Amino acid sequence: MTTKYFAILTNQGAARLANAIMLGTKLNITQMAVGDGNGTLPTPDPAQTKLINQTRIAPINSLSVDANDAGQIIAEQIIPENEGGFFIREIGLYDDDGILIAVANCPETYKPLLAEGSGRTQTIRMILVVSSTSAITLKIDPSVVLATRKYVDDAAIEVKSYADKLMKDHEEKANPHKQYPLIANALKEMADAGLVAEVLKNLGLGEGSALPVGVPVPWPLPTPPQGWLKYNGAPFDKNRFPILGAIYPGGVLPDLRGEFIRGWDDGRGVNAGRALLSSEADMNKSHGHLFESSMDGGTTWGNANPYIDFNAGNSVSHTPNNIFVQVLRAQIGGAGAGWEGINNTGVRNQLSGGNESRPRNIAFNYIVRAA
Repeated sequence: MTTKYFAILTNQGAARLANAIMLGTKLNITQMAVGDGNGTLPTPDPAQTKLINQTRIAPINSLSVDANDAGQIIAEQIIPENEGGFFIREIGLYDDDGILIAVANCPETYKPLLAEGSGRTQTIRMILVVSSTSAITLKIDPSVVLATRKYVDDAAIEVKSYADKLMKDHEEKANPHKQYPLIANALKEMADAGLVAEVLKNLGLGEGSALPVGVPVPWPLPTPPQGWLKYNGAPFDKNRFPILGAIYPGGVLPDLRGEFIRGWDDGRGVNAGRALLSSEADMNKSHGHLFESSMDGGTTWGNANPYIDFNAGNSVSHTPNNIFVQVLRAQIGGAGAGWEGINNTGVRNQLSGGNESRPRNIAFNYIVRAA
C-alpha cells in the first residue's frame, strides 16, 4: 500500500543537516507553517522552498526525539482557539534563517474560529526521519509559544519528581544550613552558639525568664545571669535600664539580702498602713501568761496569790522572786511520807533563742531582670 501521508527533508534542509553534521554545529528549527494546499491534498516535494498555500506560520513549541525511534524527531505546534478559519493539508518546518527544512502533508482538517460558533485548540505534529537527530535542535521564543496539556502534565510531573528528590536529599543531610538550627535540637544549638540572650531578646523575654522586668526571682548562685541585677540596695543606670527605672524611679533596688518578702496588705487590714516596697523591723506579738490548774477539782493557781494544791488543804503561796512548792516525798530508804520544799532558784527551764524571730528558711540570692 502506497503511503499517502508523509514528511521529508527538502533539498535545502538535507544540505543544511549534512553541513551541520560535518561541522559539528546545530540546525536550529524555529517555526512551523500550515497551509491548505489550494484546496487539494499536496504531495511533499523535496524541491519545495515554501508551502503551496501557507495560511499560518508561528514558532514551534517543542522538538523532541521519538521515544520509540531514535532516528525520528517530532515537531509540535499549538494553534490557539482564536486563530483559524482555514483547512490544514500541508505542514512545513523552517530554520532560524527562514529556510524550509522539511515539508509534509496531513489528513484534511478544518481549524474553526470562535466567531464561527465553534472553537478548539489544535495540535499539529510532524514526525521527520533524519540521519542524525543530534544535529537538530529547537530554538524558540518561550514567550510566544503554547504547550499541549500532555506536555505541561509531563513537565509538571518531571519537575515535581526532581524537586521532591532535591528536598529529600536536602533534608537527609546532617545539617544543610549551619547558620540555622535544626528543629530536633534547636535549643541546644542556640545555647552552644551563645545565642540564648539574643533569641530571648528578640522574643522580648530577657535571658532565662519570661517574667516581666522588675519581678524578684530567687537565684541559687552568687552571680546573676546576663541581663539581671542583684536586689542588694545598689543603684543602677536608668538610661541603660529604662524599664527597670520606671519601676524603681529612684534608680536604687531594694536590699533583699537576709530579708523575707511579705505580701502587700492592699486594704486587707492584716498589715495596715504599709506602703509598697516599705521595710518593717522584726517584732514579737505582745501577750501575757496565765497558768490555771485544777489539781484536785476545786483549787486553782491564779494571778493574785497563785498556788499549787496537790492534796486538799496543802498549798503554798507565791512570792515574786521565789516559788516554794511542797511535794509529796516518796518513801525511799524507809523515809516516811511528808512534804518537802523546793526553791525555784535551783531549778530553771532554759529556752534557746537569738536576737530575732524567724521561721525555718533557705537562703537564695534575689535577682531582678533588668531589661
